[in-house]
Amino acid sequence: MILAAGRGERMRPLTDTTPKPLLQVNGRPLMQAAMQSLVAGGVRQLVINTAWLGDQISSHFGHQHRAAIVAYSHEGRDFGGALETAGGIVRALPLLGDVFWVVAGDIYAPGFVFREAAVERFVASGRLAHLWLVPNPPHNPGGDFGISPEGLALSDAPVKYTFSTIALYRAALFAPPYCEIPPGNPSGIKAPLAPLLRAAMADGAVSAELYTGAWTDVGTPERLAELNGKKRPA
Repeated sequence: MILAAGRGERMRPLTDTTPKPLLQVNGRPLMQAAMQSLVAGGVRQLVINTAWLGDQISSHFGHQHRAAIVAYSHEGRDFGGALETAGGIVRALPLLGDVFWVVAGDIYAPGFVFREAAVERFVASGRLAHLWLVPNPPHNPGGDFGISPEGLALSDAPVKYTFSTIALYRAALFAPPYCEIPPGNPSGIKAPLAPLLRAAMADGAVSAELYTGAWTDVGTPERLAELNGKKRPA
């Protein structure tokens, strides 16, 4: 699943007419790098959630991307706006399997490999989530989560890293006792992801590893300009 429903307020005015995941990085839409990497890793069904200017995304990519079928969860069309991360994932669960990748459509990590071996290890672990963390960027110096010596994700730790948004999840994380949203989120309940992750971490059900390859949270026009090798116009 590729998360592409956000408004991109900090990217205005660029996102006033273009959804952030369609902004260009080196001549192609930002989210396309993740789509291509997922397909290269063997994924054959992509689910994209949309809200702000979502029809532009489905019109651009259609229902086939290379070897993968593309399905859409149109939160904006169905509920008038984005459902936040957990709400959006629960809404899309009928389109997803028991185990699935999730990545935000506004991060750029061209070297990340979505390995089938990682999926196999995750399935064998029995855990509910596996997160890829990155060294803290300047805009998030305190980090989000730690990693125990055993490879468990920690909500509280002396050293924390930033959540890359790249993760493997099991559908059971989005059901009781961690999530009370009804299956398929028919009422369009908005809910963040962090509380679910922290609750599952407390039960030792979330693992993590550090990714040190190139990674950018494309959250401002300045970061987008840097990726494109340009200075933002004054």
